[in-house]
Amino acid sequence: MVVSAPPPRLLHLDGSLKPRLEALLAAGRAAGADLVEVFLERTDHIGVLAEQDGITSVSPAFGTGAGLRVFRGLRDGFVSTNDLSEAGLMAALEQALGMLGLELSPTAASGFDGLPALRDHGSSKSDWLERCPELAEATGRLLEGTRRLEQLGRHLQVRRGSYARDWQEVLVAASDGTFARDVRLHQSLGLSVLAADGDHRSSIGRRYGSSGRPDQLRQWDVDDSAREVCDSAGTMLYADYVEAGQMPAVLANRFGGVIFHEACGHLLETTQVERGTTPFADQVGETIAHPAVTAIDEGLSDGAFGSLSMDDEGMEAQRTVLIENGVLRRFLSDRAGELRTGHARTGSGRRQSHNFAAASRMRNTFIAAGPHSPEELIASVDKGLYCKSMGGGSVGPTGQFNFSVEEGYLIENGQLSKPVKGATLIGEAKEVMPRISMCANDLELAAGFCGSVSGSINVTVGQPHIKVDAITVGGR
Repeated sequence: MVVSAPPPRLLHLDGSLKPRLEALLAAGRAAGADLVEVFLERTDHIGVLAEQDGITSVSPAFGTGAGLRVFRGLRDGFVSTNDLSEAGLMAALEQALGMLGLELSPTAASGFDGLPALRDHGSSKSDWLERCPELAEATGRLLEGTRRLEQLGRHLQVRRGSYARDWQEVLVAASDGTFARDVRLHQSLGLSVLAADGDHRSSIGRRYGSSGRPDQLRQWDVDDSAREVCDSAGTMLYADYVEAGQMPAVLANRFGGVIFHEACGHLLETTQVERGTTPFADQVGETIAHPAVTAIDEGLSDGAFGSLSMDDEGMEAQRTVLIENGVLRRFLSDRAGELRTGHARTGSGRRQSHNFAAASRMRNTFIAAGPHSPEELIASVDKGLYCKSMGGGSVGPTGQFNFSVEEGYLIENGQLSKPVKGATLIGEAKEVMPRISMCANDLELAAGFCGSVSGSINVTVGQPHIKVDAITVGGR
């Protein structure tokens, strides 16, 4: 539920708000709520799009708001507002309480002992926004990228470059004693092309992203990125179509991990346990994957797109082993997930903005490195498919997936042969996970965005090269 309100007054999201927040939390507890949580944020965003040799879009956005959530038993009520005055926040609390049949009671005892000292993760990050490139510098770098695409590519009909900078300041207070602040900075940039020659077509894109690195755009290797995109587009432009069938496949590292993220990672979030849509709900301690597979979700890798000092419920980031040598060990859990499923919180409560209640979400999610070289994986395949780059796809509610292969090659007699296009990987998580029989030693992460019940959030996916013994390949 969203409450309309006049433009908010500018607030400093720091310890000076403690008395106001304590009064709000005490009022919610006195009304009968088991727990009350307040999430405050300020945001500063800019997005830039370059097409061919010009800037075609500049999109600035600023925001301030609060999300209030109250729990009673297994139920909760959530309201967001952009009115951060005392009256505005109390009105939002009253509406959230009303969802649970509760009313403010000025005379009732709250049982709330107050907030502790602020845990401030943002104090060392105060200059991040100022250190980011100004608009003129950002547009100049993007245009440099589209010019390099033209110089390095062949038969290019469309050249695009994009840049986004998202700065966010958050303050979280809850009646369980949570009182924490953070500053986040995420930047992403990408290059993409459409190549065409007669009836031949290829479309290739690459995205790069980081957290907490104000100088990322300045340090971007434009030439390397443009060359990678153009080389791939040129290779795939005249590729033959792949033949459909069941075959072994080797998936490259970095963004190849999107399949694990989408097809399996979401099934290991407690939101799926609550809905009854994960086949792994009762399988903690049981084997769900090949012993070669260890899968991890964490928020700690320096500069990774999904890293964070604390989640959106104020819990510090941690490393969570989801699958260990094929055995399911943990689910990702937020506050509501812990309450309703019994799985302990993992610092995974995330949300796009104050307009969403937090939910259990992934951060940096990857299959861990194994003992083999990528060449060993390819050499073990007599006839199959090498997936160098993955494209878009779709995933069903219980892990059925369908992903296109952006750049692929046939494997014949243990070696890469000709490039092929039109390939689609089709399968189901519970069937494919036991077939990942080999993992290479070249783990890398790739930036992306993930949409789910609490909005779109920044994440990384990743893996080393992996071998799937058998998978359905759609084609001609």
